[in-house]
Amino acid sequence: QVQLVESGGGLVQPGGSLRLSCAASRSVASFDAMAWYRHTLGKQREMVARMIIGGSVVYQDSVKGRFTFSRDNANNTVYLQMNNLTPEDTAIYYCNADQSVRRYWGQGTQVTVSS
Repeated sequence: QVQLVESGGGLVQPGGSLRLSCAASRSVASFDAMAWYRHTLGKQREMVARMIIGGSVVYQDSVKGRFTFSRDNANNTVYLQMNNLTPEDTAIYYCNADQSVRRYWGQGTQVTVSS
C-alpha cells in the first residue's frame, strides 16, 4: 500500500509563499504520474499541477507562473512551491500518485490565504 503524506500548509497573507511537500512511501520515480489537487468547500476538486513520467509538468491556468512542481527522487518527495498567493488559492491541497489503474491520495494539507 502506497502512503502519501503532505505537509507545509498553513496561514499566509496575500502575496506570500508556501512550499508543500508530499513524502511517498516508495520511489516517486516509480509512478506514472504525480499531481497536486485542491478542494474548496462547495467546489469540485481541481488539478493544480501534474507531473508525468519523464518529468514534464502541466499547470492549471490560474497558477501558471506562480506555482512550481518539483521532484526529489533521492528523498521520495515532491513539492509544490506556491508564490504570490491569493485568497482564491485557499483550499485543502492533496497529493496524488497514479500507477497503472491505481490512484493514491494523501490526507491533505490546509492552505489559507488571508490578511
